[in-house]
Amino acid sequence: MKNIFFALLGFLLLSNGAFAQLKAVKYTDGNQKLNGLSIAPKKGSKTKPGILILPAWKGIDTHSKQSAEKLSNMGYYAFVADIYGEGNYPTNTQEAGKQAGIYKNNVADYQRRIQLALDQLVKAGANPDNIVVIGYCFGGTGVLEAARAGMKIQGAVSFHGGLGRDAARVNNPIAAKILVLHGADDPYVPATEVTAFQQEMRDTKADWEMIYYANSVHAFTEPEAGNDNSKGAAYNEKAAKRSWERMNAFLKEVLK
Repeated sequence: MKNIFFALLGFLLLSNGAFAQLKAVKYTDGNQKLNGLSIAPKKGSKTKPGILILPAWKGIDTHSKQSAEKLSNMGYYAFVADIYGEGNYPTNTQEAGKQAGIYKNNVADYQRRIQLALDQLVKAGANPDNIVVIGYCFGGTGVLEAARAGMKIQGAVSFHGGLGRDAARVNNPIAAKILVLHGADDPYVPATEVTAFQQEMRDTKADWEMIYYANSVHAFTEPEAGNDNSKGAAYNEKAAKRSWERMNAFLKEVLK
């Protein structure tokens, strides 16, 4: 009984201490309250590089928080964006799909929420001339929208994100460098979407790179997705590690 007590006590202490370095940040979009998370770098840098993190379709989650803390340890300012806002947080996949769909169909609203989060990253101390946006799944779509909008970023990294866009939209030149980290067997991003995205990159004269990971489907960086590829979304430890390492090399290349 005593062992069980101490095990539970240890779990509670660990839970309370998890993400202790992340600072809650309240900001707004008009009357909509937003709740992001900010963290300063563990070690100082004169160039003050910053990373904006756009979470997957369920909103701010454990994975995005872990990414922020890892980036802090690597010497970056990091901010986890709240896209949906207070009162709109999904509690299941059906609600997540509905909320994500709102912003995919209303790109200007999505871009505005991203810009507001970007402003908070700068306010926290990041150099506005030294920022990269990264995102997962729905957030991976968002980083491309940040680049398409011409936001003041040096680069955009999409982890298993959607690549599609309305063909009727005008292609504007893309200045930010683009890195797309993609599951080779992702069933949610059809070949036609990949082809159209790559043509968009050529048409916009972007500096882009797309890397495919074998035996990987959607959400390959997300441990909570399980390990069953037949479901279309599953974690792949090897792909998760390799994609993070590739992102790290990209950050060193494009940030001062």
